[in-house]
Amino acid sequence: MATGKDRQKQLAREHHERQMARRIEREQKAKRTAIIGSTVGVVVVVGGIVGAVALLNGGDTPTDAAASPQPSASTSESASATPAAAPKGFDAKTSTCDYAADTAGGVVKDVGKPPAKVSVKPATKTLTFATSQGDIVVELNNAKAPCTVNSLEFLAKKKYYDGSKCHRLGSDQFPMLQCGDPTAKADGKSQTDGQGGPGYVMAEENLQGATYKRGVMAMAKTSAPGSTGSQFFLVYGDTGLPAQYTPVGTITKGLDILDKVNKAGVITPGPDGTGAPKETVEIKHVTISGKS
Repeated sequence: MATGKDRQKQLAREHHERQMARRIEREQKAKRTAIIGSTVGVVVVVGGIVGAVALLNGGDTPTDAAASPQPSASTSESASATPAAAPKGFDAKTSTCDYAADTAGGVVKDVGKPPAKVSVKPATKTLTFATSQGDIVVELNNAKAPCTVNSLEFLAKKKYYDGSKCHRLGSDQFPMLQCGDPTAKADGKSQTDGQGGPGYVMAEENLQGATYKRGVMAMAKTSAPGSTGSQFFLVYGDTGLPAQYTPVGTITKGLDILDKVNKAGVITPGPDGTGAPKETVEIKHVTISGKS
């Protein structure tokens, strides 16, 4: 017969197991906002563990920045992030963009919506992230991603990114640093990092032939089409992501900063090896310039 002390130990163990199960569930829900890539052989998620289709080793693959044959949340969770009405892409006839309300939930830093009227000139613009680690400079492809560039420029003018921290560092399989959640703590403890956004979403752009190799800046999204918001990822290696995330520009300065941050590693690695970087990258200010 079990003693009272044995029973106490059993109850304590069961309590601990329930706590761990709840913690895993919270992490899965908290980190769903990011990028999800799916191919026949791989599903990639930056910034969240979400359900997906298919795949490597015959199971759902939860990753924040790398494929990993671990169980993940159900597909119904990612489906709940689908906007009520997906925004339309750039209308070349009217030179307008569609920015739709984001109905997926999450934490919103509301600064309004960008103006619908845009211009594809100049063809390129220069974005500078003044960060705590130094300047990261990106040549934006305004000609092929005008709605995205217009959104970035609008958010920069509203100081939306000022004071925000890059919240997720990738892995060897998917080497990238994800930023753009103005509410992220990036302390290795927060359960809501990756949920922040501007309250609007837009269609993906510039996807034909898109690749995500070292030096690319691309926009994060959920599994739903037309779910691009304010979050983005900076690639410091070569990845095999499918062409689903707007490649908005090319990093022309600051790859050494990303390499340094990558070398330092993460604070608390998740199941896929990703997490908040030990070397904090805080965006102090963002400027975008360009001449016709």
